[in-house]
Amino acid sequence: MNRRSFFQSVASATALGLAEPPPARAAVAKMKITRVRVYAPANPNPLFNQSDLVVAVETDAGITGIGEGGKKDTLEQCAGRLIGQDPQHIEHLWQDMSRSFFYPPGREKMHALGALDLALWDIRGKALNQPVHALLGGMVRNFCECYNTAGTVPGIRPGMSVKERAQATIAAGYRAFRFGAADTPANTTYNTHQKLNQMYDECVQVREGVGKNGDWCIDFHQRFDLSDAIRGCDLIKDLAPFFVEDPVRTEAFQEDIPILRRTAKVPIAAGEEWGNRWDFNKLVESHDLDYVRVTLPNVGGITEMMKIAAICETHFVGIIPHFTGPISTAALVNSLGTFSGPVLMEYNYGGRTIAHMPVGLDFKEGRLYASERPGLGVEIDFKPLTQVAEFTQFITSRAQTYFRPDGSITNW
Repeated sequence: MNRRSFFQSVASATALGLAEPPPARAAVAKMKITRVRVYAPANPNPLFNQSDLVVAVETDAGITGIGEGGKKDTLEQCAGRLIGQDPQHIEHLWQDMSRSFFYPPGREKMHALGALDLALWDIRGKALNQPVHALLGGMVRNFCECYNTAGTVPGIRPGMSVKERAQATIAAGYRAFRFGAADTPANTTYNTHQKLNQMYDECVQVREGVGKNGDWCIDFHQRFDLSDAIRGCDLIKDLAPFFVEDPVRTEAFQEDIPILRRTAKVPIAAGEEWGNRWDFNKLVESHDLDYVRVTLPNVGGITEMMKIAAICETHFVGIIPHFTGPISTAALVNSLGTFSGPVLMEYNYGGRTIAHMPVGLDFKEGRLYASERPGLGVEIDFKPLTQVAEFTQFITSRAQTYFRPDGSITNW
């Protein structure tokens, strides 16, 4: 190749590179949100913080973002603030939905805001033809390890002992076996002193079931007062649980967990009922928790989750999210798959068919895998769903903020 042809080839390659930038770096074309619709599955979860309502945020570019969570009333104000807005400004829209109505959003409204935030990230991924995890910096793990809650585990049959169930769960590929502390039917008497003894006996069986090097975790489920939680953690410390979940009441976390931390010789996980980073920031900074149980969309969506992940990474605290719905589970893989700290996911859909979401959860042998499908990677079949709400008007009534000189939002 002569000198002239060499520089011509370099120039051509450079021009081609400028003409076709990588998709992930391309600018999102301007678009507007035109409508938000909300759909209910055949048997919707009645608990607001586990809502599986499907939220569809539609744009004039023909791209529809899918989220999950909230209720009609809690979604209304936040959804109304999105109409006519450009969905690419996710952080700005998050701040507006959070601050526009003067009172800080409580956990119910934060859940709804999070559902819409999932949909905004889904739009961005679809517009760029990239999975959300690629937009967040890329996966740092090959898969997300799981433990089972209510899904079907191969080999488990009715009437099996807790030891046998633990064995079957580990054999199915799950990282850990999880069970409740001396579970009894709801709305019956629960004598905590007697139940602690039963719990210890069951924990011994579970340790035998998972083997010397297997992992298991137990959910105290806020059933115990502080004194019983201290005794319970002490009883099982030599059985080496992966973690003890929600050892005391959520209302008492800020006061009681630091006390428990000074005495307990077991890892502690807590926070499935929390709303945002301010709920647990001090506990994480003080290393009073080993794992936070924050989840999507409860914390306010992916936008808030990544800020929580940064706090946890700073203080070497892991994240073990609580389950919500199937779309949110797919969103958790996209977001927490990029978190460099420890992650263990509570999985609830093994062996279950999700009629309205035929594609979205790439699960095999106790592990969840990230997909390369655009956005959150979910595909929705709207036929089994029933529309329960529609929002098309931009809300201005009593919505008010101030702006700093640079245009960023501050409180009114």
